[in-house]
Amino acid sequence: MSEKACVVGSGPNGLAAAIVLASAGLEVEVLEAEATPGGAARTLPLTRPGFLHDFGSAVHPLAAGSPFFSTLPLEDHGLHFIHSPAPLAHPLDDGTAVVLERDLHAAKGSLGADGAAWDGLVRPFVEHWKALAGDVLGPVLGFPRHPLLMARFGARALSSAQGLVRRFRGERARALFAGMAAHSFLALDEPLSGAFGLLLAVLAHAVGWPIPRGGAQSLTNALCEHLRARGGRVRTSSRVESLAALGEPALVLCDVTPRQLLALGQDLFPERFQRRLAAFRFGPGAFKVDYALAAPIPWMAAECSRAATVHVGGSFEEIARAERTTRQGGHAERPFVLLAQPSLFDPSRAPAGQHTAWAYCHVPNGSKVDMLARLEAQIERFAPGFRERVLERRVFFPEGLEAMDANLVGGDIAGGALDLGQFAFRPTWRGYATPARGVYLCSASTPPGGGVHGMCGYHAARAALARLSSRRR
Repeated sequence: MSEKACVVGSGPNGLAAAIVLASAGLEVEVLEAEATPGGAARTLPLTRPGFLHDFGSAVHPLAAGSPFFSTLPLEDHGLHFIHSPAPLAHPLDDGTAVVLERDLHAAKGSLGADGAAWDGLVRPFVEHWKALAGDVLGPVLGFPRHPLLMARFGARALSSAQGLVRRFRGERARALFAGMAAHSFLALDEPLSGAFGLLLAVLAHAVGWPIPRGGAQSLTNALCEHLRARGGRVRTSSRVESLAALGEPALVLCDVTPRQLLALGQDLFPERFQRRLAAFRFGPGAFKVDYALAAPIPWMAAECSRAATVHVGGSFEEIARAERTTRQGGHAERPFVLLAQPSLFDPSRAPAGQHTAWAYCHVPNGSKVDMLARLEAQIERFAPGFRERVLERRVFFPEGLEAMDANLVGGDIAGGALDLGQFAFRPTWRGYATPARGVYLCSASTPPGGGVHGMCGYHAARAALARLSSRRR
């Protein structure tokens, strides 16, 4: 009779952990609080009938580049990635846009005088992405398999975005990199902010920034189907209130934040570990809007219609100012806006001739300030007439995001603050284990951190299986 394992939460990390455990022969059950599995990787009818919106993640470079997901036959379970002609567009106030081409040679040419500098920054890692991926998306304190390559990447990744863009002479390349670095939720002069820009740039050329046909739910559904093929199952609308109520499975892996883990297992943990969980810091939140549109966004720069992702924020200096304001607890008058327009490339998302879009900006954690006018003013700045094409919008303040997914504490979509002080020393970095026997944390609050890649769940499950095997012996 096989041993039982329970996974709390069906986000990409929870499902990755469940697949690893089921593949090892354990009887696995995933318990999901919401009616639909996926956590932030869900696609829902948030506005009008016939319009399908990604609640959280919409564009998936890390899923396409994941060392674990790439080993799974997810295409056999209906997952199909769509690549827009260009991964990213970034409009500027002169009416043009700088476009990041997927082909590195083409990108080098399109960036003009800064093309060689861009090529020199990313090419060593683009050409060796498969070797690098396992180390970049590995346990932070693990010994890398490719130490020289990782050391080269780390030397650049530890820099701030402000430091890395010094190699560019022109405003266009600087603005392009700023938008990618701002995914970090850090101020652009902080260490590690450059890591996010560098990683996203490398992924754009190595694997692209694809969208799943039908939305993020297609990725979740494919993971669920593969889990079922391995003998596991997902039970939705099954909120877990206490780990003790789960009985005594051999393993319990929790795809939850440290705050939730504390509430679920408080009676199981010593006071010192409870304090450690309670001290975990969350980062800035997101203010998000989903749009049902009568027509495509009317960008002044036609090139913006080539990309599923558009970064709206202007120059490097403007984006840096907005992100610094958020990090200091304020609300930017001209926020940096991250926008996805998937229906341009996936007609299944909206009725014929109509479209969906999704946009968010960064705000202080738990903010109650209405940023809608500021967010839309930024889009209108580069796409005059945008508001006239809005049929309906669904606005999510940070508390609304958390209500839809308890892992998004205060609207934090990154799994916790990503500054240097917390990046490596997450609550259970030592093998993802907790002091409670058989209980592990496997969420984005563990290394390697946020993003739809499943590697937190993969590493946690591997660590759990290793300890279980040791206990058996």
